Amino acid sequence: MDGCGLDSDGREFKNAEEMWREEVGDGDPLKKSQWYSQGVGYWQGVEATVDGVLGGYGHVNKPDIEGSEAFLNSILAERFPDAGRGRRLVALDCGSGIGRITKNLLIRYFNEVDLLEPVSHFLETARRNLAPENLMVTEEYKAVNFFCVPLQDFTPEAERYDIIWVQWCIGHLSDDDFVSFFERAKGGLKPGGLFVLKENIARSGFILDKQDKSITRSDLYFKQLFNKCGLHIYKMKDQKGLPEELFAVKMYALSTELPKRVNKSSRSKRHVNRPGIIK
Repeated sequence: MDGCGLDSDGREFKNAEEMWREEVGDGDPLKKSQWYSQGVGYWQGVEATVDGVLGGYGHVNKPDIEGSEAFLNSILAERFPDAGRGRRLVALDCGSGIGRITKNLLIRYFNEVDLLEPVSHFLETARRNLAPENLMVTEEYKAVNFFCVPLQDFTPEAERYDIIWVQWCIGHLSDDDFVSFFERAKGGLKPGGLFVLKENIARSGFILDKQDKSITRSDLYFKQLFNKCGLHIYKMKDQKGLPEELFAVKMYALSTELPKRVNKSSRSKRHVNRPGIIK
């Protein structure tokens, strides 16, 4: 995987493999279990508010949702032009926390949204936040299922989802569990469905947060993992408007199919009869 990395104490690792051997062991289920329990344990001590789930940066919510909405709209227009005209859309919100993304974005576009979150008090808050009386949408749009299950243990219902949204949570998965999650989750996509992954991006290599047991990967690191998962980038975009002291954030729309390419020869033939430009 992409280059060397650091942990939050400043220690250097030659490569990701060295770091993962130390953090989750080499085939040691107990050590890996400790990695995940420490990660969930960190979030169990965080208050179930927007400011809490955003690490004290509650004001980031507005630009985050605006960036995500613009990205989502570009996808819906291209991939699901019949949405709202007989086609009901269903989304899965992974690492949903208190339902922040579902309430502010997904439930306005998807008829059904399922939430996946391993921290129980976050999920209970999400259930309250997304009760029909607390929503400004019609009854055609609703949160349906609330799964208190970690990503590495979750297998979705076959062909249920048009979009599986994964934001600010995949850093808690080891590389092998990252790959196995997406391999399982592919089965949960409807034909033509997509993953949207939105994550912090390291400038190079990786940065390990020893406090919450998560890893921030570089763009190249992510692309190497996508390749291992058999996923292809359909569209990507940088998030704008976040405080400078925070990591850069990228959004990736990922498909199980190779993106269709424009045939250059046919495109050039189409322009054969155009008059040349006199310079």
